[in-house]
Amino acid sequence: MSTVSGSLAGPPPEGHRAAAGEPEEDRTAIGRLGLRLFIASESMLFAAFIAARFYLNGTFRPETINPGLGVGLTLVLAGSSVLAYRALAAIRRDERKLAVRWLAGTILLGVLFLVGVAIEWSSAEFGPGTPFGTAFFSTTGLHAAHVLSGLVVLALVGRLIRRGHFSAEAHWGLTASVVYWTFVDALWVFVIFPTLYLL
Repeated sequence: MSTVSGSLAGPPPEGHRAAAGEPEEDRTAIGRLGLRLFIASESMLFAAFIAARFYLNGTFRPETINPGLGVGLTLVLAGSSVLAYRALAAIRRDERKLAVRWLAGTILLGVLFLVGVAIEWSSAEFGPGTPFGTAFFSTTGLHAAHVLSGLVVLALVGRLIRRGHFSAEAHWGLTASVVYWTFVDALWVFVIFPTLYLL
């Protein structure tokens, strides 16, 4: 956990070198590349799940699916991304308390999204054994796992901010967390919601 906390906390004091002898700027550049590769690999994973949805069931969508709840979940996630970027803007102004508040709002909306998914699962009239149900439960379950992991990371980053980490000059850990959260939100808004609720 200490290694993770250190990597999220931003660069160490000026003059400090990474353990491998590389400047902190190089470590941040490597982190950016790693995040891009991770997002690319996750995109391919979700693409496979979406392709499986059409392979198993074509464009069939049961009438019992709740598009109203899907729209609500979409708005919740879109709002959470707005709050996450407000937190990033706040830290760029060295307003740590405000950044923590915006992150708390982001986390609250993320939890609300997971509650909505749980409601959808419990009220669905189609089972996981049906072709559409297999695609629906597996895809939304995979996405919910990503939302949960994003919430854990955001909570960790919020804790680091409260302990004095990050500044207007050094906030890569928060930036990476917000980028990941936005990626997870965009997956739902532009891919999963249209594929499962509208097509």
